[in-house]
Amino acid sequence: MKKIVVFGASGDVGRYFIDYLLQEKLDCQIIAVGHRKKFSIFNQYPSVHYYSIDITQKDGFSSLPSDIFAVVDFAGMMPARMKGYHPQRYIDVNITGTMNILDYAREAHADRILFMQSFGDIKDYGEKEVLLTANMPRKFQFNTDHTVYVMTKNFAVDLLENYHQLYGIKNFVFRLPTIYLYSKQDQFYVDGKMRQIGYRRLINMAMQGDIMQVWGNPYRVKDMVYVKDFCQMLLKVLCVNRSQGYYNVGTGVGITLLDQIKGIVQVFGNNNKIELCPDKPNAPQYIMDITPARLELGYKPQYDYISMLEDFKKEMNSNRLYQDEH
Repeated sequence: MKKIVVFGASGDVGRYFIDYLLQEKLDCQIIAVGHRKKFSIFNQYPSVHYYSIDITQKDGFSSLPSDIFAVVDFAGMMPARMKGYHPQRYIDVNITGTMNILDYAREAHADRILFMQSFGDIKDYGEKEVLLTANMPRKFQFNTDHTVYVMTKNFAVDLLENYHQLYGIKNFVFRLPTIYLYSKQDQFYVDGKMRQIGYRRLINMAMQGDIMQVWGNPYRVKDMVYVKDFCQMLLKVLCVNRSQGYYNVGTGVGITLLDQIKGIVQVFGNNNKIELCPDKPNAPQYIMDITPARLELGYKPQYDYISMLEDFKKEMNSNRLYQDEH
C-alpha cells in the first residue's frame, strides 16, 4: 500500500483533499501532518494517521515513516493568515520549511512531491491579459507587504527543481488563485488586519435579504475554481506517469462579477435587490489557462459556478469537515 504524506493536512484545503482521497477509495495510507496538536476529524479511518509537526524544525521529521510514495505540500505561511507584518515568518516556513520537507522526501525515498505555488507571481498580468498562462514570466511588485511572500514561494519552486535535478524527485507545481470552499473560518488578514472574506460576506448578505451591491465594472471576470475540482487535479497527478508538471489551477472559464452576485442570490438569497455601483473600485480579473492540465492529466472541471455554490451550501449546512473544532 502506497504511503502519501500530506503536509498542511489540518488546514482547509488539506482536509478537503484527504476527504477526497477517502471518497475516491484510493488504495493508500495517508500520513496527515499539521501544526495542530490534535486533529480528530478522520479518526474513524484506519488508513489516516496524524502527526503534529512544526516544519521549520527538522528534528520533528524523525517520527514520520520512510519508504513513501508521494509528498503533498499544502503547508505554508501566507498573508491571509498573518496578523501584522512579519516577513521572517515567510522565510522560516516557506523556504526553510520547504527545504526540510524536501530533505525528508529525499531520505524517505519519495517518488514525487506536489507543491502549492501562489499565482501572485503572475496575477498582475490580469489587468491587460485576462488569460493567465502557466508559462508566463514572473511579474510582481517589489513594494508591497506581499512581496516577500511571493519571493519565498518562487524560491521554493526553484528548490523543487534543484532537488529534481540532483536527486530525481518528480516535482509537480500547482499555481493557485483563490480556491473556493466552505470553511468554519470566514475571516482573513488584509494588510495585516482581520477582515471577513469577501465572498463569505456576500453570502451572508444574501441570506439576510440585504441589497447586493456590484462594485465597479460588473463585467470583469474571475475564474472561480472549487476545492473539489482542485482535489481532482491533485489526484490525477498522484497517478500520472510523468517526471514533472507545472499547472494553473482553475476552470478556464471567467464568471462576470454580476453573474457572481446573481448566483449567490439564486443559491443563498431570497429575491435580493441587486444594485450597480460603477463608482466603486473594480474587482480583480483573471482566467487561469488550464490547457497543460487538460492535455497532460485529462483534467476536466466537474463544477460550474452554480453547482459549486450548491455544494458549498451543503458543506456549510453539514459542517462535516469541521466537527473537530469547538
